[in-house]
Amino acid sequence: MPLRLRGKKKGTSKETRKLVESEEAAAARGGGDAAAAPPAPAQPGARLLFHTQLAHGSPTGRVGGFASVRELYEQIGRAFGIPAAQIIFCTLNTHKIDMDNLLGGQIGLEDFIFAHIKGPKKEVDVLKSEDSLGLTITDNGTGYAFIKRIKEDSLVDQIKMICVGDHIESINGKNLVGCRHYEVANLLKGLEKGQTFKLTLIEPMKAFEMIEPRLKSGTLSEAKISKGRETLRLRSKGPAVVEEASSEIEEKAIKKVDDLLETYMGIRDIELAATMVEAGRDKNNPDEFAVALDEALGDFAFPDEFVFDVWGAIGDAKQGRL
Repeated sequence: MPLRLRGKKKGTSKETRKLVESEEAAAARGGGDAAAAPPAPAQPGARLLFHTQLAHGSPTGRVGGFASVRELYEQIGRAFGIPAAQIIFCTLNTHKIDMDNLLGGQIGLEDFIFAHIKGPKKEVDVLKSEDSLGLTITDNGTGYAFIKRIKEDSLVDQIKMICVGDHIESINGKNLVGCRHYEVANLLKGLEKGQTFKLTLIEPMKAFEMIEPRLKSGTLSEAKISKGRETLRLRSKGPAVVEEASSEIEEKAIKKVDDLLETYMGIRDIELAATMVEAGRDKNNPDEFAVALDEALGDFAFPDEFVFDVWGAIGDAKQGRL
């Protein structure tokens, strides 16, 4: 049965508060006896606080009350006195450029947030001698597309200046700030074979001890969404909500859909994959799923073949075949 996907629109939001305070300062204000007292249980609607650092090194700060990635970046920026636009991406519980622990639309309530900010800019001339460059692209949700994976032995793998985590600022002088990952991937795919093109990249700032051989790949971490753990779900519009982490079945479906996104579109986006799995949770057939997908993600205009494969992956997960 044919599927007809139509474009829809989405939006974003805003909010904040000041943060930077080290653990020592917070403890000092609490006083002697108060510091030893057990913490009060969290109240419904209580403000959630998360610890944060700049990945290349900084004091520890706190952020809370944000509902979207954009608001989180604004708070981190205020915490450390930097523009939010300096942040390329964040990782959870590691200061390393580790795409297995990339912050997406969910944050565990005990996760520690590390912000990776802009470092040196570099320009690289690339001869597209093969149809596939071997790049997988993702974005941070605030207008910066960056490299999530470099396929081993691919064309780009031979160019050591190009690394996982690099923000793709422009291609042949065309500014890509504000573009989504699929737009950048399509632009790269559309370059003619045999053509030399110029990539302008911005690599994340690194502390001296972090400089090490570049990483080639990034996949969904098996521990990223641990069973039984509550997470803060960020939304492009409306308030963030605390919810239970995904079930084991949903985790497998999300990982498979993320693989399909790379195969069909050259992108990896675990939160996009999770949104697609959520859209198919209570649907009975692929046409119902296509309508739900169109309503939630119409801007992507996914091809029918991809939609059928995603529906199949969700069904395989439910049946225990993944």
